[in-house]
Amino acid sequence: MQLDQIIAIGGRPGLYEIALQTRTGVVATSLVDGKRINASVRNQVSLLSEINIYGLDKEVPLREILKRIFEKEEGKTCAVKPKAPADELEAFFFEVFQDYDEDRVYPSDIKKIIQWYNILVEKAPEVFTEEVEEDVTQADE
Repeated sequence: MQLDQIIAIGGRPGLYEIALQTRTGVVATSLVDGKRINASVRNQVSLLSEINIYGLDKEVPLREILKRIFEKEEGKTCAVKPKAPADELEAFFFEVFQDYDEDRVYPSDIKKIIQWYNILVEKAPEVFTEEVEEDVTQADE
């Protein structure tokens, strides 16, 4: 499984893997419970590989932030719970991404990123190993 096959659907908790695309949307499988759902063009569907986080200088891909969390947590679930107070969430995120724009990245966004990270570590850890393999391949070239 790759990050560009994983989506978040507005109004629905968790993450989903794209099973197939249809004319009217996508059929996706929940990474949390394995249930299949239909997401139409009316739903807000976001590919994780195309989400960027606001920084002070530039936007940083979510892929990079997830990789930094993975390295910080040594491949384990996040030590900070998503329901932690906003101060704790912001302190944790600052350790991972010092240049994030505090005016445009809200505690609710950080909470969602931590939830997504925990789901990916538990249900799709290969996403992180593929990232490392891609970086090594690019470095060799």
